[in-house]
Amino acid sequence: MASSSKRPSIAAKKSILTPVMTLQGHEPYFWSGNHERKAVLRISYFPDGKQMISRSDDNTIRRWDLREGKEIKEAREVCENCTRAVGVSRDGRWVVTGGGKLKVSEVETGMVRTFHEGNGITCIDISMDSMLLAGASIFGSAWIWNLDTGKLVAGPFKCTRDHPVNALRFSADSRKLAVLSDWKCLQVWVVQAQKLVVTRESLSGIYSPIFWTTKHKSIVSVFNFASDDPATRIYELDASTLEPVGDPFKGHTDIIWGLALSSDCVLLASASDDKTIKLWSF
Repeated sequence: MASSSKRPSIAAKKSILTPVMTLQGHEPYFWSGNHERKAVLRISYFPDGKQMISRSDDNTIRRWDLREGKEIKEAREVCENCTRAVGVSRDGRWVVTGGGKLKVSEVETGMVRTFHEGNGITCIDISMDSMLLAGASIFGSAWIWNLDTGKLVAGPFKCTRDHPVNALRFSADSRKLAVLSDWKCLQVWVVQAQKLVVTRESLSGIYSPIFWTTKHKSIVSVFNFASDDPATRIYELDASTLEPVGDPFKGHTDIIWGLALSSDCVLLASASDDKTIKLWSF
């Protein structure tokens, strides 16, 4: 699949895309005295495309009506601690936020439950069937809960050297979990048996998301197999060995921070410090 993906599938054009909507409301955040930060750091769509949630360093989680272009103020949540992750289940039933606490809100009833406290949550993933929630911490552990009951069903999955987990992802059938830690380490676990299948270390830190491709046979991630490559290449890796499949996706000239894979696993988007977003075709 990746062997034909050395070039972006859509050629760069000298055109300017105009946003159809701008959502405003998050407040500036001041740190170390007078340093102002205006970052909106996480966003997630509701599956019907009519709403979105966002989180910022102003310690709020806000829900937006995309038809009106306005915040749904009654749904705003003020957080006691920094929130690092937000997500919406694919059936639109659950909103999940993770930081000092891992909290799950039921959209229809407004009921909020706390699944985990302490060990700051760094990232989350919700299974394709909206039944399971995975969360990971700054201390290198990951857990899985049942969204309906709130019960812990698996974990902890311990990552290498107890370093923070930057990303994790269920396979489409929820049988496996891919975990990417801050210690340059990618692991694949069997969920039910809590068995580590394979692990591989990169030569530099990796901070972008990870994705499973079709039929759970491979994983797409930024990876570094050479000491002179500062995480500028994307690889498709065999999920059973974490060995590269075909050639890497090459084209960025600086560190890649963001990845997004289309639901049909046909298009991959990447965002980099080289100030470009590239689209790749499998």
